[in-house]
Amino acid sequence: MNENAITKPLPVVVHTPESKLRSPMAMAKEMWHDLLASRELAWRLMVRDISAQYRQSFLGVFWAFLPPIAMAMVFVVLNSRKVINITETNIPYPAFAMFGTVLWQVFVDSLNAPLKVVTAAKPMLAKINFPKEALILSGVGQTLFNLSIKLVILMVVFVIFKIPVTWGVPLSILAILDLVLLGTMFGLLITPAGVLYTDVARGVSLITGLWFFVTPVVYPSPKNFPFSLLATLNPVSPILVGARDLATEGVLHNPVAFFIVTFIMLVVLMITWVVYRLAIPILVERMSA
Repeated sequence: MNENAITKPLPVVVHTPESKLRSPMAMAKEMWHDLLASRELAWRLMVRDISAQYRQSFLGVFWAFLPPIAMAMVFVVLNSRKVINITETNIPYPAFAMFGTVLWQVFVDSLNAPLKVVTAAKPMLAKINFPKEALILSGVGQTLFNLSIKLVILMVVFVIFKIPVTWGVPLSILAILDLVLLGTMFGLLITPAGVLYTDVARGVSLITGLWFFVTPVVYPSPKNFPFSLLATLNPVSPILVGARDLATEGVLHNPVAFFIVTFIMLVVLMITWVVYRLAIPILVERMSA
């Protein structure tokens, strides 16, 4: 060995029985360090999971297109046959419904991602010590990959319905990322319980199915009570509607609600991140028992 070689000392980790919440600054520093350290592992997990997801599928990436298209077409047909009566929209209704269903699918994907990746990583969690943020970043990465595919649908919608491209289009991408973070926040919130009880995943499917109908996905924001109140209390509504309005009209019609929900979401996201970190060792112990 070269005597002049400079060797870096290994990091020292001290485990104590005291709660990490007693040293919030030290915990915040540790969380940030683990987030940065988990990037490479998150990338490898994301590539592995995406490859496995589409390798064993006959239709492959077309499954990213089919759900929002099929859902939008159902409501387009129902509206054209006057089975449902959708009020006037600022863009042709098929484009309106397509935008809404794509954005809703992005939200649902981001909500399901944390629980999905943590559940799939149960054997690895029980055997290997690694930054657990890698799992969440992997889930977000998979959601963004599927989002990039769905954006092709929206590009086609712009061309077919001759929707003018405004300065709001790039801003709508930021609003869509906001929607991804909102879904991730809810996903982190349910992950600790979902890892232990399979009922949670089934309940999420039921709740999101009902949630769809009280969110202005395939219809404009309601003006009449009590549906207007439901839209106001629904945290998804201002983000999803804001992203659609920015993309198609270049205008954010309800900026106050949009930024209030965004601020609250970021605060709660940090809290759920802390809860996730504190819960993971307990979950690993329960899974190993």
